[in-house]
Amino acid sequence: MLKVLLVIGSGSFLGGISRYLVSRYVQNTLITAFPFGTFIVNLIGCFLIGLFFGLSERDNLSNAEVRLFLTVGFCGGFTTFSTFSSENMALLRDGSFLYFSLYTGLSVFLGLLATFGGHALTKIF
Repeated sequence: MLKVLLVIGSGSFLGGISRYLVSRYVQNTLITAFPFGTFIVNLIGCFLIGLFFGLSERDNLSNAEVRLFLTVGFCGGFTTFSTFSSENMALLRDGSFLYFSLYTGLSVFLGLLATFGGHALTKIF
């Protein structure tokens, strides 16, 4: 059990650092009130978890520890749903109802589409 926790923890550590770096880069590149950094990170994370689960189904990712490292660890540390919720509350508090609606709607729709795309990609190759 300790080994599994270390595998997940190390994946989460790397995912969290990656989230910070990607989000910061995107947000600093696109100066706007819209939280593009978290938005892009969540879409990438959704795509990756779809890809990893698809590979897992094809037996290309049959090692349970690797699967846990990538999905629970890395993707869990990389995606930022709690930050997403917090940013939505800030948009509502600031009266930015259009940005709130766009951010929430696009994140859910495109996140599901990205997850499907990642999974579907494993069926093609």
